[in-house]
Amino acid sequence: MKKKMVKAGETETKKKAKCFKDKRKNMQRLGGGRGGLSLEAFANAKIKTNTYNPAIIKKQREFYKNAKYVNKYKRIVKQQQGEPSGSGSGRQLEDEEGRRNKKNSARSLREVYERKREEDDKARMETEATILARKEERQRAESRRKELREKMFKKTKSGQPVMKYRIEHILETLQGSKV
Repeated sequence: MKKKMVKAGETETKKKAKCFKDKRKNMQRLGGGRGGLSLEAFANAKIKTNTYNPAIIKKQREFYKNAKYVNKYKRIVKQQQGEPSGSGSGRQLEDEEGRRNKKNSARSLREVYERKREEDDKARMETEATILARKEERQRAESRRKELREKMFKKTKSGQPVMKYRIEHILETLQGSKV
């Protein structure tokens, strides 16, 4: 019995220690008790959660990506401003070559686009044809079933079923199973 009491006492002290530790962590997170926090820091500290949130991760990733692009742009602008103006003739030659390449690439891009469009059109036409064929087959099967049903439900004047159609149906099923 004494052992159980000791263990119970240990768990209580562990709980108290954990509670104190958590309290200390919260205090540090909220400013550590060494003076006041700014309103922004307080709000950010309160909002902080440990849960996994993909939306926040995506926002942060996008923010850093945009910051990277802005820094890259600023660096390029700085380099362009720092270049001497004597290299203008070399730049004109590069521009002419760039225009020629653009014209060639525009033609090839147009050809690629037209080819891809034709392939897409062919694929679309094929799918439409298969869908149409399925639809027609379904309608034919449905009309066959309707006719068969009407024949099977036909009755004589006295209310008896017409055996002719029933026997034909049985014969067709037997012939179908043979083949």
